[in-house]
Amino acid sequence: MAKPTNCKVPQIRFKGFEGGWHAKTLGNVLRIENGFAFKSRYFCDDKTGVVVLTPGSVKIGGGFQDGKGHFYKSNDDIPIKYKFESGDIFITMTDLTPTAQALGYPAIVPDDGVIYLHNQRLGKLVDFDGDKDFLFQLLSTEKYHRIIVSTSSGTTVKHSSPLKVLGVENHFPIIAEQTQIGTYFHELDSLIGLHQRKHDKLVTLKKSMLQKMFPQPGATTPEVRFKGFSGDWVEKKMGELCELFTDGDWIESKDQSASGIRLLQTGNVGVNEFIDKADKARWISLDTFERLKCEEVFAGDILISRLPEPAGRACIVPKLSHRVITAVDCTIVRTAKSCDPAFLVQHCSLDSYFETVNNYLGGGTRQRISRSVLGKLVIQIPKFEEQQKIGTYFRTLDELISEHAIQLQKLQQIKSACLEKMFV
Repeated sequence: MAKPTNCKVPQIRFKGFEGGWHAKTLGNVLRIENGFAFKSRYFCDDKTGVVVLTPGSVKIGGGFQDGKGHFYKSNDDIPIKYKFESGDIFITMTDLTPTAQALGYPAIVPDDGVIYLHNQRLGKLVDFDGDKDFLFQLLSTEKYHRIIVSTSSGTTVKHSSPLKVLGVENHFPIIAEQTQIGTYFHELDSLIGLHQRKHDKLVTLKKSMLQKMFPQPGATTPEVRFKGFSGDWVEKKMGELCELFTDGDWIESKDQSASGIRLLQTGNVGVNEFIDKADKARWISLDTFERLKCEEVFAGDILISRLPEPAGRACIVPKLSHRVITAVDCTIVRTAKSCDPAFLVQHCSLDSYFETVNNYLGGGTRQRISRSVLGKLVIQIPKFEEQQKIGTYFRTLDELISEHAIQLQKLQQIKSACLEKMFV
């Protein structure tokens, strides 16, 4: 017997399920309730335990984003219909980004003791008889999002409406299969959330330790030190700490080639992070390298970007599979024996360092910091042994942060692929 034309099947399916998924508009399976226009004069900074959720409370791709609502304080009674319950699903009906990156995506109200209020820019999904985790993931698919964006109105601010959302057609399996799919993605999201929290905690720890293990402005010693070290840190100009402190080479597009010696640029320099971008690598030939007398960059050298954002960011060049040079907007730093490169690159991630760099930006519409100014920046350093201890500590932290970031990226890629293949 031929399959009904309104039925489809996903590419990947759990064992034991067969038959087609049936096409239904969202209006056939649920309703959308509108929110209330809460008055901004009652928004406050006090942690009242009552929060008006906003479109910013929904992550791009779906999911609840904490800290994006408004604390609310009013003597008026709030109607029960405008109070969310934990587990409620809501979607964004308005998006302030021109590309509507979050429009229509869903979030689930958490159970954390906070009273969350339903404002008019969000739609609450009610009366769905199926599995809520399945519904949440269905509304997180790129296919659904494309339809919502294509039917939206507005230019600088994008809007959808309950009528438009309820008119979107999707395919639904039987509830047992919905539950299996919903459970799978719920567990995958929990694993993603676990790695995200670990990553975020390490990032927060690093930020805190950078403040404590480097002297604050006006101080000559840090708040926290490794055992066995004492005495004041001394002031040095950055250029005095280096045996090489020079800009990269001016390479025009006509000088580039398809292979040879790799050309690194400011886009390869993150804040204490080398960004490989191997798929977008640029090159010059050996003949061009010799003709222009380019300065070669080696593993262990530091690159400092003179361009925003932010200007002054620095990274250590890793061991790469090709010989390397860099473009003129990067300063090449090769530290002297008295300066540990891992220590110096951490100094170049301090908030106080970036504040100083920003004070010296020049160049009109395309601002930058000059190499000569960078070389004159005064920094405080301890003895070499203490520099090494500090550099090693933060390098280890950075490696842990990177490991969690890589794992997080892999899990998100798995989820994206599964959303594409396990829904129709």
